[in-house]
Amino acid sequence: MKNRVMRLRYSSSPSAPHFKHQEIKLKKSVLSILAILLFSLISVANAADFKVGVVDLNKVMEKSPQSEAISNSLKKEFQARDQDLIAKAKQLKQLEDKLARDAAVMSAEEAKRLENDIRSRRRQLTTSRAEFREDANLRRNEAVNRLLRKVGEVVSQIGEEEKVDVIMTDGVAYFNKRVDLTTKVLQRLEELHKTSK
Repeated sequence: MKNRVMRLRYSSSPSAPHFKHQEIKLKKSVLSILAILLFSLISVANAADFKVGVVDLNKVMEKSPQSEAISNSLKKEFQARDQDLIAKAKQLKQLEDKLARDAAVMSAEEAKRLENDIRSRRRQLTTSRAEFREDANLRRNEAVNRLLRKVGEVVSQIGEEEKVDVIMTDGVAYFNKRVDLTTKVLQRLEELHKTSK
Protein backbone atom coordinates (compact mmCIF):
# COMPACT_ATOMS: atom_id res chain seq x y z
CA MET A 1 0.00 0.00 0.00
CA LYS A 2 2.80 2.44 0.88
CA ASN A 3 4.56 1.68 -2.39
CA ARG A 4 1.39 2.38 -4.33
CA VAL A 5 0.88 5.78 -2.59
CA MET A 6 4.50 6.72 -3.18
CA ARG A 7 4.22 5.89 -6.85
CA LEU A 8 1.07 7.98 -7.16
CA ARG A 9 2.71 10.93 -5.45
CA TYR A 10 5.81 10.62 -7.59
CA SER A 11 3.90 10.37 -10.84
CA SER A 12 1.59 13.29 -10.04
CA SER A 13 4.39 15.66 -9.04
CA PRO A 14 5.70 17.84 -11.85
CA SER A 15 9.14 17.04 -13.16
CA ALA A 16 11.83 19.55 -14.10
CA PRO A 17 11.60 19.06 -17.89
CA HIS A 18 7.85 19.65 -17.71
CA PHE A 19 8.42 22.98 -15.92
CA LYS A 20 10.93 24.08 -18.57
CA HIS A 21 8.47 23.30 -21.35
CA GLN A 22 5.76 25.38 -19.63
CA GLU A 23 8.23 28.19 -19.04
CA ILE A 24 9.19 28.26 -22.74
CA LYS A 25 5.51 28.29 -23.77
CA LEU A 26 4.83 31.17 -21.39
CA LYS A 27 7.76 33.18 -22.77
CA LYS A 28 6.54 32.60 -26.33
CA SER A 29 3.02 33.70 -25.38
CA VAL A 30 4.27 36.88 -23.73
CA LEU A 31 6.47 37.70 -26.74
CA SER A 32 3.53 37.09 -29.10
CA ILE A 33 1.29 39.40 -27.08
CA LEU A 34 3.96 42.10 -27.02
CA ALA A 35 4.46 41.79 -30.79
CA ILE A 36 0.71 42.11 -31.39
CA LEU A 37 0.49 45.17 -29.15
CA LEU A 38 3.46 46.79 -30.88
CA PHE A 39 2.00 46.08 -34.32
CA SER A 40 -1.38 47.50 -33.21
CA LEU A 41 0.28 50.73 -32.00
CA ILE A 42 2.18 51.09 -35.26
CA SER A 43 -0.98 50.36 -37.24
CA VAL A 44 -2.98 52.98 -35.37
CA ALA A 45 -0.23 55.52 -35.93
CA ASN A 46 -0.14 54.83 -39.68
CA ALA A 47 -3.90 54.30 -40.16
CA ALA A 48 -4.40 57.85 -41.41
CA ASP A 49 -1.89 57.23 -44.22
CA PHE A 50 -3.32 53.84 -45.24
CA LYS A 51 -5.79 53.92 -48.14
CA VAL A 52 -7.95 51.00 -49.28
CA GLY A 53 -9.91 50.58 -52.50
CA VAL A 54 -12.44 47.99 -53.65
CA VAL A 55 -13.28 46.82 -57.17
CA ASP A 56 -16.33 44.67 -57.89
CA LEU A 57 -14.70 42.30 -60.36
CA ASN A 58 -17.97 40.56 -61.27
CA LYS A 59 -19.54 43.89 -62.21
CA VAL A 60 -16.48 44.85 -64.25
CA MET A 61 -16.54 41.54 -66.11
CA GLU A 62 -20.28 41.84 -66.81
CA LYS A 63 -20.48 45.51 -67.78
CA SER A 64 -17.20 46.25 -69.53
CA PRO A 65 -17.40 46.84 -73.28
CA GLN A 66 -14.60 44.30 -73.73
CA SER A 67 -16.79 41.62 -72.19
CA GLU A 68 -19.59 42.39 -74.65
CA ALA A 69 -17.08 42.38 -77.51
CA ILE A 70 -15.83 38.93 -76.43
CA SER A 71 -19.38 37.61 -76.35
CA ASN A 72 -20.18 38.99 -79.83
CA SER A 73 -16.91 37.73 -81.27
CA LEU A 74 -17.46 34.21 -79.94
CA LYS A 75 -21.04 34.13 -81.24
CA LYS A 76 -19.83 35.16 -84.68
CA GLU A 77 -16.93 32.69 -84.63
CA PHE A 78 -19.03 29.68 -83.61
CA GLN A 79 -22.34 30.54 -85.28
CA ALA A 80 -21.75 28.43 -88.43
CA ARG A 81 -20.77 25.36 -86.42
CA ASP A 82 -23.73 25.84 -84.10
CA GLN A 83 -26.14 26.06 -87.05
CA ASP A 84 -24.56 22.94 -88.58
CA LEU A 85 -25.11 21.01 -85.33
CA ILE A 86 -28.73 22.15 -85.19
CA ALA A 87 -29.27 21.02 -88.80
CA LYS A 88 -27.68 17.63 -88.12
CA ALA A 89 -29.85 17.16 -85.01
CA LYS A 90 -32.97 17.90 -87.10
CA GLN A 91 -31.89 15.39 -89.76
CA LEU A 92 -31.31 12.77 -87.08
CA LYS A 93 -34.75 13.45 -85.58
CA GLN A 94 -36.37 13.08 -89.01
CA LEU A 95 -34.65 9.72 -89.55
CA GLU A 96 -35.71 8.52 -86.09
CA ASP A 97 -39.30 9.58 -86.81
CA LYS A 98 -39.19 7.80 -90.17
CA LEU A 99 -37.97 4.59 -88.56
CA ALA A 100 -40.66 4.76 -85.87
CA ARG A 101 -43.36 5.51 -88.43
CA ASP A 102 -42.35 3.20 -91.32
CA ALA A 103 -40.55 0.31 -89.60
CA ALA A 104 -43.60 -1.95 -89.99
CA VAL A 105 -43.75 -1.48 -93.77
CA MET A 106 -39.95 -1.60 -94.37
CA SER A 107 -38.07 -4.73 -95.20
CA ALA A 108 -35.82 -6.04 -92.44
CA GLU A 109 -32.77 -5.04 -94.49
CA GLU A 110 -34.01 -1.45 -95.00
CA ALA A 111 -34.88 -1.11 -91.32
CA LYS A 112 -31.47 -2.46 -90.31
CA ARG A 113 -29.70 -0.06 -92.72
CA LEU A 114 -31.69 2.89 -91.35
CA GLU A 115 -30.97 1.87 -87.72
CA ASN A 116 -27.24 1.69 -88.50
CA ASP A 117 -27.38 5.10 -90.22
CA ILE A 118 -29.18 6.61 -87.19
CA ARG A 119 -26.67 5.07 -84.76
CA SER A 120 -23.73 6.37 -86.81
CA ARG A 121 -25.19 9.88 -87.11
CA ARG A 122 -25.99 9.96 -83.39
CA ARG A 123 -22.35 9.06 -82.56
CA GLN A 124 -21.03 11.70 -84.97
CA LEU A 125 -23.40 14.31 -83.55
CA THR A 126 -22.37 13.51 -79.97
CA THR A 127 -18.69 13.79 -80.92
CA SER A 128 -19.26 17.02 -82.85
CA ARG A 129 -21.16 18.57 -79.95
CA ALA A 130 -18.40 17.63 -77.49
CA GLU A 131 -15.73 19.12 -79.79
CA PHE A 132 -17.85 22.26 -80.25
CA ARG A 133 -18.24 22.74 -76.48
CA GLU A 134 -14.53 22.11 -75.89
CA ASP A 135 -13.46 24.57 -78.61
CA ALA A 136 -15.95 27.22 -77.48
CA ASN A 137 -14.89 26.89 -73.82
CA LEU A 138 -11.20 27.06 -74.77
CA ARG A 139 -11.70 30.24 -76.81
CA ARG A 140 -13.91 31.80 -74.10
CA ASN A 141 -11.32 31.04 -71.41
CA GLU A 142 -8.51 32.51 -73.54
CA ALA A 143 -10.50 35.69 -74.16
CA VAL A 144 -11.59 36.04 -70.50
CA ASN A 145 -8.01 35.54 -69.30
CA ARG A 146 -6.81 38.29 -71.66
CA LEU A 147 -9.54 40.57 -70.30
CA LEU A 148 -8.63 39.73 -66.69
CA ARG A 149 -5.01 40.67 -67.40
CA LYS A 150 -6.19 43.97 -68.92
CA VAL A 151 -8.46 44.64 -65.92
CA GLY A 152 -5.53 43.90 -63.60
CA GLU A 153 -3.40 46.46 -65.45
CA VAL A 154 -6.17 49.07 -65.25
CA VAL A 155 -6.74 48.41 -61.53
CA SER A 156 -3.00 48.82 -60.89
CA GLN A 157 -2.89 52.09 -62.84
CA ILE A 158 -5.87 53.51 -60.97
CA GLY A 159 -4.39 52.34 -57.67
CA GLU A 160 -1.19 54.25 -58.41
CA GLU A 161 -3.07 57.35 -59.60
CA GLU A 162 -5.33 57.36 -56.54
CA LYS A 163 -2.40 56.51 -54.22
CA VAL A 164 -4.21 53.44 -52.86
CA ASP A 165 -2.20 51.04 -50.69
CA VAL A 166 -4.45 47.99 -51.13
CA ILE A 167 -7.19 47.18 -53.65
CA MET A 168 -9.46 44.25 -52.86
CA THR A 169 -11.59 42.47 -55.43
CA ASP A 170 -13.10 39.40 -53.74
CA GLY A 171 -14.45 38.40 -50.37
CA VAL A 172 -15.48 41.87 -49.20
CA ALA A 173 -18.70 41.67 -47.18
CA TYR A 174 -19.17 45.43 -46.89
CA PHE A 175 -17.45 48.55 -48.15
CA ASN A 176 -18.26 52.23 -48.18
CA LYS A 177 -18.96 53.75 -51.61
CA ARG A 178 -16.08 56.21 -51.16
CA VAL A 179 -13.56 53.34 -51.48
CA ASP A 180 -15.34 51.78 -54.51
CA LEU A 181 -13.14 52.09 -57.60
CA THR A 182 -15.37 49.95 -59.86
CA THR A 183 -16.83 52.90 -61.80
CA LYS A 184 -13.37 54.33 -62.47
CA VAL A 185 -12.17 50.93 -63.73
CA LEU A 186 -15.20 50.62 -66.04
CA GLN A 187 -14.65 54.18 -67.36
CA ARG A 188 -11.00 53.44 -68.10
CA LEU A 189 -11.92 50.18 -69.87
CA GLU A 190 -14.51 52.10 -71.92
CA GLU A 191 -11.80 54.60 -72.97
CA LEU A 192 -9.41 51.80 -73.89
CA HIS A 193 -12.13 50.05 -75.88
CA LYS A 194 -12.91 53.20 -77.87
CA THR A 195 -9.24 53.82 -78.69
CA SER A 196 -8.70 50.20 -79.77
CA LYS A 197 -11.40 50.39 -82.49
